[in-house]
Amino acid sequence: MRSITPVLLCGGAGERLWPLSRQSFPKQFAPLTGTRSLFQQAATRLAGTGPGHHYSAPLVITASDYRFIATQQLAEAGIDPGAVLIEPEARNTAPAVLAAAIHASAANPDAMLLIAPSDHAIGDRDAFAAAVGQGLAAAEAGRIVTFGVAPDRPETGYGYLELAGRPDATGGATDLRRFVEKPDAETAGGMIEAGNFLWNAGIFLASARSLIDAFHAHAPNLVRPVSQALARARPDLGFLRLDPAAWSDAEAISVDYAVMEKVAGLAVVPLTGGWSDLGGWDAVWREAGPDARGVALSDRALAIDCHDSLLRSEAEGTEIVGIGLRDVIAIAMPDAVLVADMSRAQDVRLAVEHLRGKGAAQATDHPRDHRPWGWFESLAIGDRFQVKRILVHPGAALSLQSHVHRSEHWVVVSGTARVQIDGEERLVSENQSVYVPVGARHRMENPGKVPMILIEVQTGPYVGEDDIVRYEDLYSRDPGE
Repeated sequence: MRSITPVLLCGGAGERLWPLSRQSFPKQFAPLTGTRSLFQQAATRLAGTGPGHHYSAPLVITASDYRFIATQQLAEAGIDPGAVLIEPEARNTAPAVLAAAIHASAANPDAMLLIAPSDHAIGDRDAFAAAVGQGLAAAEAGRIVTFGVAPDRPETGYGYLELAGRPDATGGATDLRRFVEKPDAETAGGMIEAGNFLWNAGIFLASARSLIDAFHAHAPNLVRPVSQALARARPDLGFLRLDPAAWSDAEAISVDYAVMEKVAGLAVVPLTGGWSDLGGWDAVWREAGPDARGVALSDRALAIDCHDSLLRSEAEGTEIVGIGLRDVIAIAMPDAVLVADMSRAQDVRLAVEHLRGKGAAQATDHPRDHRPWGWFESLAIGDRFQVKRILVHPGAALSLQSHVHRSEHWVVVSGTARVQIDGEERLVSENQSVYVPVGARHRMENPGKVPMILIEVQTGPYVGEDDIVRYEDLYSRDPGE
């Protein structure tokens, strides 16, 4: 049985799904289509066995800001990762794919890699496994295999694959004629009628050797900087940080543009069972399964006489109500609300650009700030005070730190906290509180087996996140993290 190493790409920001997806917490880590995040769904889908193959531990490529989110979510899904490569900065998918291939090749040049975005929705896990199995023979013969989805509408938001003939009825690989950029509606309709076009799913199966050879042939300018970034990489708490200087020399370009559109003999396997790149709220609306009136709702949403609309509340305690809506997207978050015409779903990124231009924190910062030990969210903030809710994972601990401008009161509402203040340690249980004076060296950890939740009240002339003097940290974070 052939071993396949999944390569999970999870460094994107997903701005078209704002305000849920933001730079600090992008869509791949959010539960858009169920109780698990898209990243967890992808990792679970690429685990276990399939026809003629089994999956080894995934190789993850992500940004430094997401490294602890990724490993925490994998742990919650019961999956141990292999290598976790940290990109110093986003350079699109081509450098990331090449880095994965070079890293895997060091142990086995013929390692079989399945390159997959971690923010797509694929409904039928068995159908996906079958498609991977059908592509194995071509990949083992040295070809690069990609996967295409039979279009069910003239979609203008996807790229297409033109096959040399109609897709193989038995599900085998078919030769690729060319990649086609996102078309207009008329062109998309004509391609569907032709019958030999598939949506480009952006998933690739190939040996590490084949991928590296393709980069040498078609994108040689990437080989040197990416190779140097790996050669100079440094281990960091189980992660492998690619060298920033070398990585910055790599061109920011997609793997399609850099390599795949130039490769001769690329093979395509049809992918059945449902697929979406969830590239906009209109795609989320379709994936959610609208009712007979075309309405899709979250748990905290109500629609009265609405049609062809998506209403979602992502804020606890906030109900969203639509009356008489047609073709509307309405998304409520604790700190921002999006209302848009369904036909303008791809323009949501323009809102992010405008908010960023005016310096609004909502453009990039998620209201729940995720840290390696858990997360916090601000419940109230005003002149000289801030109230936060904080969750600490079992066994996790905040850094040993002090503050120059603020004091803190902690009230434990769930679980037990082990608290250290100026060298004195105590346990603080549910319904108990503790006071941390200005300037005191303090640390909090969760010694229990369940998440610990507390309310923190900060008081002082300045309550910004940068008022932290860090002395010790289990996670080796930089001062600004």
